[in-house]
Amino acid sequence: MANKETAVAELSNLFETSSAVLLTEYRGLTVAQLKTLRRSISEHATYAVVKNTLTKIAANKAGISAFDDSLQGPSAIAFVHGDPVAVAKSLRDFAKANPQLVVKNGYFDGSPLTAEDVTKLAELESREVLLAKLAGAFKASLFGAAYMFQAPLAQAARTVDALRAKQESAAE
Repeated sequence: MANKETAVAELSNLFETSSAVLLTEYRGLTVAQLKTLRRSISEHATYAVVKNTLTKIAANKAGISAFDDSLQGPSAIAFVHGDPVAVAKSLRDFAKANPQLVVKNGYFDGSPLTAEDVTKLAELESREVLLAKLAGAFKASLFGAAYMFQAPLAQAARTVDALRAKQESAAE
């Protein structure tokens, strides 16, 4: 009984401290394949084979009910502590090569995710690419703003020059 309580407490803590949680079914995968999967997401997540009943209790204790109906069959969870997009991409790529892995659903940023949502998450560009695009957009906006402020000044300078030239020619 104490072991179960400890397991629930550990799982509950993982649910609470993870930025995202992705539930998978691994029926038919070998130990070597699971090891490869763990290695592929280890930079951003911990992948753990879990007991369904204890996981449901732990998730509910952490305030997550998204997995209540999905915890059936051999289940494993990716507890994401890094980039959720990178983990979703790794799971998607691994599932393409190993169709036995099925992404059931997930939980991200306080909201439940369907399997389709996890696929959409995997299709997003990486955080670094999105930040680079955002920086490029800001840079373009700044150049546009600088040009916009500079153009009236240049036009005013040309107008003043033209007036000065006209005044000088009138004075002669």
